[in-house]
Amino acid sequence: MGEDTSPGRYPTAPLAKDDWTLGVVQSRIHPARDRAEMDDNLAHMLHLIDNAYHYGAGPDLLLFHEFPISGWDTWTREEALERCIGLDGPEVAAIAQKARQYGAHIAFGAYVSDPDWPGHVLSLTNLIGPDGELIASHWKARNVRGLFPGFELFTTTIYDVLDEYVARYGADAVLPVARTSLGNISLSSTQLEPELMRALAIKGAEVILRTASGSFTEVDVASTALHNRVYVAIANNALLLRKGPYFEDTGAGGSAIFGPDGRAIVRAEGKHETLLQARIPIASFRSRHLPPDIHWDLYRDVFDGYVSRFPPNMFADERPATLGDTADYVSGRSRWS
Repeated sequence: MGEDTSPGRYPTAPLAKDDWTLGVVQSRIHPARDRAEMDDNLAHMLHLIDNAYHYGAGPDLLLFHEFPISGWDTWTREEALERCIGLDGPEVAAIAQKARQYGAHIAFGAYVSDPDWPGHVLSLTNLIGPDGELIASHWKARNVRGLFPGFELFTTTIYDVLDEYVARYGADAVLPVARTSLGNISLSSTQLEPELMRALAIKGAEVILRTASGSFTEVDVASTALHNRVYVAIANNALLLRKGPYFEDTGAGGSAIFGPDGRAIVRAEGKHETLLQARIPIASFRSRHLPPDIHWDLYRDVFDGYVSRFPPNMFADERPATLGDTADYVSGRSRWS
């Protein structure tokens, strides 16, 4: 199939198989106190990959949650940068080796540093193919503002450097869809923005892989599937290690895979580490699937006149040093009075 962009169609790549198995790993998350603990987190992640393929064929695609290597904590920007990985670094190389070993796709979130974006802490969700090559690395689109008590996230999202991002990568990369041999896949750690997910579906996303850490809102994920008639998975963390600074059950559990009807095909029944699996009948799905049918003429004027609370490009020139500094910085830039 080619670049059919006529109304009601979307570009795709040829499928490797008619059906494939999606696996979601609900695994521990531990805020690494140093590089040694990051290495331990990575070793545990690699161990779980082995576990997923120990018995039976194993998933064609294995999805981990948002921060399996670094974990998350109330670090300063400097401390978070110390816990970033590079996409050409040893952590990605080790995961790529497992992808080659098992002939599988592996997706995971990570704090990433990029020499093209010095001083920025990036939150990326990455997809490695069965040949060990990095297929996609999708930036977080935007952070939720006003959600956390006394602080705001300082990770740099697309929205925070929108103009420069578009200048570097093009407008199409703002809402990325990876056209893979398993279908059109988008990866996102963005929560509570249904318009974003709808836009991905309009662009042809057939499977949306979402990552979380420290909880998510299930109806947000389920409605992404229902309203756009696509497959959606959410990988959240399991119980935390006791040696960490949080209670074990902080935001744990709930990982799931939802079908195009918005119903859970499979859901984690507890908060412990587990592997969820579901078949994705991608060929038959694609044969009858259409992008969302929205009646844009009814509400175009409302969206055209809407002004978002915070402007884009807030981290283009300034990058606050702490979560608290970020809260002060962000609150002073609200466009709603």
